[in-house]
Amino acid sequence: MKNINQYSTLVFDCDGVILNSNFQKIEAYRNAAIIFGAETHEAEALVKYHIELTGISRNIKFHYFLETIMGRKATEDDMNFLIKSLNNEVISLLKNCEITSGLEELKKQTQGKTWMIASGGDQEELRFLFSDKKIDHLFDGGIFGSPKSKHEIIESHISGDTFHPALFLGDSLYDIETAKKYNLDFIFVSDWTDLENWESICKSYNVESIKTVSDLVIT
Repeated sequence: MKNINQYSTLVFDCDGVILNSNFQKIEAYRNAAIIFGAETHEAEALVKYHIELTGISRNIKFHYFLETIMGRKATEDDMNFLIKSLNNEVISLLKNCEITSGLEELKKQTQGKTWMIASGGDQEELRFLFSDKKIDHLFDGGIFGSPKSKHEIIESHISGDTFHPALFLGDSLYDIETAKKYNLDFIFVSDWTDLENWESICKSYNVESIKTVSDLVIT
């Protein structure tokens, strides 16, 4: 197990790491597509694409949904409608979702270390949910999400004098690839992931895994 106190910055994904929200997000995408007027098979195609691209911005997913699945131009009005519908669905479904245990304890054990969120979720939605759940104060390095990609979020912070060394905690292939791209150490958080065959993927990328964030707490 890595000694997390060797790091200056801890970067957390949100869905499946901080919140048990991956499967609620799946339902939110399905509902947003149905509200838009999609047939059941079209909504399921969006859900499939969302799962395949876990961690990727919703803007990319909805552009694909409109252009490829629905076969229509991805207009600004349609994109805005879908994003607003998804936001409403996510907030409704996630207000009562489970928060990972051990956050306060881990924060105490990493005093002086910067915590930040880098998520594919909507940034304003994330900030609202974290405030509503009273955990926003833990992430003193900021809560960041879409419309910026995780790559853009990391790039905007990586040159800071106090960023390195950094550890990324995530639960998707995109998280692993992001960490590798920017030479961040990585731990895969498995308990709430929706990534199939995550064990073999972690092995192939030679990354360590834990069940939950609370596994990092020293008891």
